[in-house]
Order: sequence, then structure tokens, then C-alpha cells
Amino acid sequence: MHVDPDRVDLRCYTSWVEQARSLVVSGDEEAALRLLDRAERCWHGEPLAGITGSWAEHLRATVGETRLVAAMTRTEILLREGKFADAVPVLLPLAEEHPLDEALAERLAVALHGSNRTAEATRLLQRTRQRVVRDIGLDAGRGLHRVHQGILSGTPAAGLLRKDGGDGANPSRPTRRVPDNLPRDIPWVGRRDEVRMLTAALCEGLGASAVVVTVEAIDGMPGVGKTALATHIGHRLRERFPDGRLFISLGGGSPDGTATAPSRVLTELLRLLGMDSQELPYTTDELVALWRSVAHDRRMLVILDDAASSDQVAPLLPGASPTAVIVTSRRRLPGLPGVRPVSLDVLPPDDAMALFTRRLGARSGVDAADTADIVRMCGHLPLAIEIAASRLLARPSWTTSDLSRQLRAARLAHLRDGERSVSHVFALTYRALTAEQQLVFRRIGLHTGSEFDQYAVAALAGLTGDAAGRVLEELLIHHLVIEKSPYRFTMHDLLRGYARSLVETGDQDSAEDSRQAVRRLMDHYVQAADRADRLAYPFRSRIELDPGSPDLAGPELADAHTAEQWLITERANLLHTLDWLADHGTEHQLACCVHALVGFLEMEGHLVTAEPLLRRAVDHWDAAADRAARARALLDLSAVYNHSARYAEGISVANEALEAARALGDLELESECIHQLSIPLWQTGQYAQVRTLHQHSINFLTQINNKRQMARSRNMLGIAHLHLAENQQALECFSLALTDFTELGDGRGRYSVLNNTAKLFQRMGDSEAAERAYREAINVAEEMGNRREKATLRMNLASVLDALGKTEEALALYEDALPVLRAVGDRRAEAIALNGTGRAHRSAGRAEEALPWHVAALSVIRRIHAVSEEADVLYDLALTERATGRMAQAVAHLEESRAISRRIAAPAEEDRAARALAEMRGLRAPR
Repeated sequence: MHVDPDRVDLRCYTSWVEQARSLVVSGDEEAALRLLDRAERCWHGEPLAGITGSWAEHLRATVGETRLVAAMTRTEILLREGKFADAVPVLLPLAEEHPLDEALAERLAVALHGSNRTAEATRLLQRTRQRVVRDIGLDAGRGLHRVHQGILSGTPAAGLLRKDGGDGANPSRPTRRVPDNLPRDIPWVGRRDEVRMLTAALCEGLGASAVVVTVEAIDGMPGVGKTALATHIGHRLRERFPDGRLFISLGGGSPDGTATAPSRVLTELLRLLGMDSQELPYTTDELVALWRSVAHDRRMLVILDDAASSDQVAPLLPGASPTAVIVTSRRRLPGLPGVRPVSLDVLPPDDAMALFTRRLGARSGVDAADTADIVRMCGHLPLAIEIAASRLLARPSWTTSDLSRQLRAARLAHLRDGERSVSHVFALTYRALTAEQQLVFRRIGLHTGSEFDQYAVAALAGLTGDAAGRVLEELLIHHLVIEKSPYRFTMHDLLRGYARSLVETGDQDSAEDSRQAVRRLMDHYVQAADRADRLAYPFRSRIELDPGSPDLAGPELADAHTAEQWLITERANLLHTLDWLADHGTEHQLACCVHALVGFLEMEGHLVTAEPLLRRAVDHWDAAADRAARARALLDLSAVYNHSARYAEGISVANEALEAARALGDLELESECIHQLSIPLWQTGQYAQVRTLHQHSINFLTQINNKRQMARSRNMLGIAHLHLAENQQALECFSLALTDFTELGDGRGRYSVLNNTAKLFQRMGDSEAAERAYREAINVAEEMGNRREKATLRMNLASVLDALGKTEEALALYEDALPVLRAVGDRRAEAIALNGTGRAHRSAGRAEEALPWHVAALSVIRRIHAVSEEADVLYDLALTERATGRMAQAVAHLEESRAISRRIAAPAEEDRAARALAEMRGLRAPR
């Protein structure tokens, strides 16, 4: 029998459930529920009731699995919305049918607990665990233990929901990496009781079923050895944590009192586990969910060093996981559930002497009485002892007697008195420096970040870059700075605090000296960022920095690649500069800084940071009556909107900028406004308007001989011609643009044009030429493109590989690109990748499997109103529906695709839909 699939209730039921799952992944839960409701209306009891045989039994089992998927999908949505009571009647009969299904029992227990039926939930969990042990012979899995433990500890039901996603906007899990960034261990002395206590505590619950994270907190005074102990434990237990050892500084001792935000710490944790920063979500809640999802089945040791507060640490704990955490802090951390504190005191006298002797190593001239005297004057504080030993090591001709005499002369007996002990040890080293070294040491204390290079120090101290580099080398010898990586320095937080105290006393630096030093530091980062941005993004229309600012030494940036690497390396300092200017700088300084950094902020995915600051910049230039600067700030804001697929807002602010540029008579600015305006117009299918704008732009760009802008305008004009089926004109535009970008050495421009040329070849039916162009674009992008652009190129290559019959390679590329596009928030490209994946499955003869991908793509594309892509998705959806026998739906979607194509003046797409309709109706295509 040949029957329309939509008349077979079983096929409708299965298809609608699969589509609902895809819609949940893409974030359209409302549409998913509608499909589940339609599917439920098809259910009339056991399929093929009364019919025996293996085929009937197999069919009933398959349909039963689909019914279970439908119920789990529905309750996933209900539980996420807090509708626990509504989920219970859906799950309860299924739990009776599947008594050994742990995932089902886990979800029902959460629903019962959330419905104030906690006793029933507990009995269900106990009964399920007993049945699993009795019938399978294994203990129940981690999920049941986690929920049971949470219920017993009074955790609200919402807190027991799995954090592994279901929202298509979340990035996929990273490839499994085993990170180990623990600092180097040192030859260990003392702390036997603490080591034994921590080792025993961290080895508890290391079985495969451990679900409650172990958290140990080490607190104590500065310099007492908290970090050293945590690091030593990490190395000692290395084999107990096979999935990684992570060390993260939380900056609780930062000189300005601002600890590292949890969102930035989570970003670094996820990056260390293999996820690129471009793949990460923006909000703290999403980062927390992703971190707990990634960590939930890993046995890792995480050291959170130098925490500022319980509030800072709480979002960083990995939840239900065999991962263990050690937190160090200068203060106790009340309010963290289940934390067992270990408070460190100074070393006993014997251990203090052993520490000093061990640091010296094999050396002549070491006297036991002198050693006892030195460590006594150091107050038995480990940091002071290490600094004293380093002083001796730096003077090969000295003996311990010489050092002891030196310490007594400096009155270090005050080291016994808590915090002052460290100050006196630092003062001894400080007074041994030259005046220039002292100046640099004091000014480093004013640096707002944790790492710095010689140019930041040069700005703070008012030196040349070479002079600052030389002094840093001298301070490195004195162990007053640490070189974390080549030419990148940091300073121990206690040393930094001491350096700042020297500034605050005002003995050698006035308050105005300090203010001027910090201003120069901010100017340095803004100027260096501006230079880097001009190399990395040479096409931008610039706001010139304040000509009154001093010209400060900066890094040598030879090309676009070097500039991009500098921006990435200085990421933390640049973000801190923005934060500082937002709080302490003038609106003018902030406006200039965010303009210089907007390309970097977009590339690195910091759009949440960028948008409010760009709005402030627009308001500032408006108040300053600087129409040209305001127009450029509007262009920056438009770029951020377009990146987020907020096309209507992008068009609005770009139009406003264009009007200002024309009023000013600034042709170069007008050209950039036209280019920026064209992007959302193109994304929303307004091709004729894009063509008109760029034809006008090319006319006046010819007059001012701006080759780069001419190349960009031709590239964009070629895109408009391509979509308007003006293939020859498009090819001419792309060829001219490629020549100009090649002569300019503009790699970004080259791979953009190559990508568009490949798209044109696809439209013309030359798939081999398209493949060659895409692969050349990918090779160029590898040198400098950001991850989002690289993912887009791989996605585009996949589309042509599918056409060439290389379907499995195409699917692999889609699978690789899709999580990146989701993570950076590029919803348009995400929809294209979803649709392409469906098309590839159809090419492989898996039309039923393809259908949910197209449905998910259509859901995403309609939410962002990208009408051009909507016509494409509808066309591909219709072909898939035709392949599965859904003829009526296919005709309806083809008619919708044709109508959209006609409305946006896309003749090739309109003709494509018309031919498919004619073929389906058994007619010849209209002439």
C-alpha cells in the first residue's frame, strides 16, 4: 500500500515526537509542547493489541521507547518551568512500566519532591535502587544517589534538576582534555598533620558513585603557605584525580580590593578543559550550568587560590561530581555548605629551620645557631624565611652569619608581630634596591591587573620601554617579580601590597604622582589597543584619540596576526581598563577606549560588556556635539547588534549614522556607514537596496581613491548581485575585490571574498570550483581568522561537499561548526548549519532523520526574522517532506518559499521553488 505518511497515525506520532525533541534543543519549547500535544492525541493504547509474533513485539517495543522519549521531553520542559505537580501524572504510569529505568525514576523523584510529596520520592528512590541491585547486580548510578542525597539535605527541587542543557543555545561539551596546570611543587618541609588531614579528607568518597563534591578550605595569614600546601597536596594526590588538576587564582588579595568575577573564573576553568573562549555563553548562570555539566562525571582536583568571599566561591563549586576542591583564602569562608576549614599557623621552630636549610641546599658557611637566629627574626613565617634564604642565595660570598647580622641591623625582631613581619622583610629587600628599582617596585603596586609587561611598567614609572625591561630583569633576580611566561611578569600579592603601602605613605610619591601614574597606565592600554585594532581591523572608520595624551612606549606590532595575538594576551588587562574607566575615568576616556576595543570585544565574544558601554559612548559624543565621533560610535553599536542577529536595531542605528555622515559631507565615513547598513539589510533579504547603496558608494570611492573601502564595497555589491541572480556582475565584483585585497595584503578581506566566490560557484552549479575556493578561504583564515569565521567557512564547505556526494565529510564539518556558532550567539549561521545537516541526511537517504533538523532550523530563523534563509529552509523542508511522502505539507512550504523569494526579489530562489512545485504537480515549469 502507498499511503501518505500523514494519514498513518504511527508515523505522525513518531515524526512529531522527533521534531519536538529538535525544537527543545533549538530553544523553542512552546512549539515543542504543541507538537507533543498533537502526538498525544494519536495515542489510543497499546499498538497492535492482541497480535503476536516477533514483528509485532518489536514494533510495540519501538513505539514504547518513543512514548518514553515523548514523556521525558514533556516533563523536561515542565520541570524547567517549575510545574512539578503537572509532571507527576505523566511520569508515574511509565515508572510502573519501567521499574529499572534510573533516569525515569530520578526525574519522577524530583517531580514528587517539588510537589511536596517528598516521602513518596524517597520511597521511590529506595525501591528503585533495591530493584537495580537485585535484578542487575550493580549499585544504582550516580544520578539516583545525587537526587537522594539532595532530598535528604533539603535541596529545593529546582536545584536537583540536571544542568546538562537541552537548550540549543548552549555550546556542546568540549573534547575531553586532561588539564594539569598546577604550579611546580617544592621540596616539602613540615605540615605533617595538615597534609595527613587533607589527604584523608580528599580521598574520601573517591568511588565511582561519589556525587557530593568534597571541598576543603585552607585559611591563614599572608605568607603562611596556604598556596604551597594546596599545590603540594595536588601533586601528592595526582594519581587519585585522573581527569585533571586545575589551579585558578581568584585574586582575593588584589591591591584594589576587586577580586576576579566568578564569570571570568568559570570562563578560565572551561577554557582549561578544552573549550575555546568563543564557544562560551555570556551570563554567569549559563557558565555555572555548563561548568557543572562538564564536571559532573570527572574526577578532578580544582584549587581555587586566594578567594575573597564565600559568594565568590559558591558559583565555582562543580555540584554533584566526584571532583574535589581546595579553596585557599586569607579569611575564613563561612556560608559554604560542607566545607571543612584547615587554619594554618606559623611553622614550629624545628620545621622553620628545616625549611630555611632546605631552601639553601648544599652550601658552605651554614651555622645551626645562625639559622635558628634568622628564622626567629623571620617570625617562623614561611614567606619571610624563603625571602631571607633567597637573599643569602643571591650573595654567594655571604655566610649565614653575614645574613644574621644584616637582619639584626634592620631590626627584624618586629617580624614576630603578625602582618608587620612581612612588611619588615619586604622593607629589607626594598632598601637594597637602587632608586630606579625602588621607583619601579612601588609603581608596580599601582597596576590594576595581575600580569604586566615592560611597557605597562614603563607607563607607570615614566620610563622608556627598554629601561623598564632592564629594571624588571633586576627585580627578577631579587625575586621581587615572577616571570610567568617570556616577558610577562607578575608580583606576589604580599609584595604588591607592600609596594602599594610605600606609595600610600607618600614619603616619595605624592597622591598626584600616583594619580598621574595610573592615568598613564590607562592611556598606555588605550593607545596600544588602538594601534593593535588598526592593524587587526584596518577597514574601520576611526575616532582619533585625544591628541593631548602623551605618546607612550608600546609593544612592536608588525602585522594583523601579531596585533590579534597581543589583544588576546592582554585580554584581562584590557577588560580591567574598561572597568576602571567606566568607574573612575571620564566619559571621553571611556568612549575612546571602547571604540578602540570594539573589534576585540566582538571577536572574543564580550558583547554583553560592549553594548552598555557603546551606548554610553553614543551619549557622550552627543553631549559633546561631536557628530562625526557619534556616527562612528553608532557604527560600533550597529556591529554589535548585527553580531547578535538584532537586525532591526542594527539597521536603525546604521541609518542614523549614515544620515550624520551625509550631513557632514564625509565620504569615507559615508562609505563605512553604507557597508555597516548593508549587513543587516542583506541578512533580511533587502538585496536591491544593498545593490543601490553600494553602486552609489563605489561612484564616490572612485573619486577619493580609497582602495580598501572600494574592495569592501565591491565585495558587498557582489553579494547583492549573487542573490539577485546577476551572476556575471557578481563574479566581476568578486574578482576585482580579490585583486585589491591581495595587493593590500588584507587576509581577512581575501577569505571573505573567496567565501563569496565559492557561494557564487555553487549557485552556478560548479561544485568543484566552489570546493576549491572554500578550501583556499579556509587556508587563509587559519592564519588570522577568529573561531566564528572559521566555523562559518567550514559550514559553507560542508554544503558543497554534500552536493559533491561527500556526505559523511559534510556531516562531520556541520557537527564541528554548529556548537561554535551556537556559543558565539550567531543564530543565523546556526540555522544554516541545522538546515545543512538536514539536507545532508536527506542526501544520504535518511529523510525521516533529516526532518527534525529542518524544523529546528525554521524555528531559529523565524525568531530572528532572516527572511532570505527562511526561503531556503522552507524549500529544503519541502523536499524532505516530499521524500517522506508528506505531499500536502511539501506543497504548502514550497508556495511559502516562493512567496518570500518574490517579496525580497530573489528570482533564482523563486524559480527554484516554482520548478519544484511544477514537478510535484506533474506540470511543466512556467516559462
